[in-house]
Amino acid sequence: MTYPIPKPVLPAAALSLALAACGKADMPAPVAAPVEVAVLTLRPQPVAVTTELAGRATASLTAEVRPQVGGIIEKRVFREGSDVKAGDTLYLIAAAPFQAAADSAVAVRSKAAANLAAARSKANRYGQLAAIEAVSKQTGEDAVAALRQAEADLASADAALRAARVNLGFTRITAPISGRIGRSSVTQGALVTASQPAALAIIEEIDPIYVDVAQSSGDLMRLRREVESGKLTREADRRPTLRLRLEDGSVYPETGQLRLAEATVDPATGSITLRAVFANPRRDLLPGMYVRVLLQVGIDEQALVVPQPAITRDAKGNAVTLVVGPDSKVEQRTVVTAGTRDGGWIITSGLRSSERVIVAGVQKVAPGATVKTVEAMPVAASGSQR
Repeated sequence: MTYPIPKPVLPAAALSLALAACGKADMPAPVAAPVEVAVLTLRPQPVAVTTELAGRATASLTAEVRPQVGGIIEKRVFREGSDVKAGDTLYLIAAAPFQAAADSAVAVRSKAAANLAAARSKANRYGQLAAIEAVSKQTGEDAVAALRQAEADLASADAALRAARVNLGFTRITAPISGRIGRSSVTQGALVTASQPAALAIIEEIDPIYVDVAQSSGDLMRLRREVESGKLTREADRRPTLRLRLEDGSVYPETGQLRLAEATVDPATGSITLRAVFANPRRDLLPGMYVRVLLQVGIDEQALVVPQPAITRDAKGNAVTLVVGPDSKVEQRTVVTAGTRDGGWIITSGLRSSERVIVAGVQKVAPGATVKTVEAMPVAASGSQR
């Protein structure tokens, strides 16, 4: 008896698994949503271009106090490090020898005046006698000559008296200018000589105060070319305003004005010295202090400003940024910057007006990726620093 061979039967669970697997193979793979980034559409805007230069503060007036007569210092009147005014007494030199010389000059002058009176009377009398030929003509001429000699002696005595009084006044050494006086190089009892090489003290006027800076001739020529070409504009009939950055990084509250620029280039450094003047009412600036001078050189009317977070560096150290093209794809650009101002980079090349720069979400995308964009607020830049 022959039996038919039964067909294999799959369990229900296995059948359901096979059907499910077939269904997944037929479904399309899910597509990732574009990453959302914030972009800034570049628009030209006027920016004040500022250059930063290193400088040193110097006193606007400096006077070295020296004696004009020799003698012993009897007293030092001023306090070291204090402010003095022009004409204030600083030192007193022993005046007794000079007083005696002045008294002697008074006596000599009195003697010369008496001789002049006698000579004048004699010349008048002999003149009358010579007119009637009571005395010889030679005698009358001798009397006139004696009168002239007496007049000269009196003039000489007057000059000697003035000199003696001047020397007596020099025993009181006064401040030639107003300012702050430094330490004294002599004490009471010291011997000083007229016009000695060592100064007794130094007075410096520091309000206002000068700041001398050096600008390379190459930078100066570049700025002039940019002004002449129209890339930079300047306000007519207005001197540039200067600001100072102090050693601790703070900005000095007073503004300054450019006083002069040297007419020659230093052959050793290739730079030109500029001098600025600043008010210094609180004596915050001292001679010799190192500062940074912020000098506004012009206005760039077509500047492109990019927020600082949008600029990064590649492996070679070049400044790069990410730009979203018309097809919403990301492209990396190498740019050249010309300093910063108010949280933004000033771009001189690598970007054009109306391009969209990624300013937020830079870390989430790579070149070639497709992104979804939202517009960010523009950078309000008031100036650039070079």
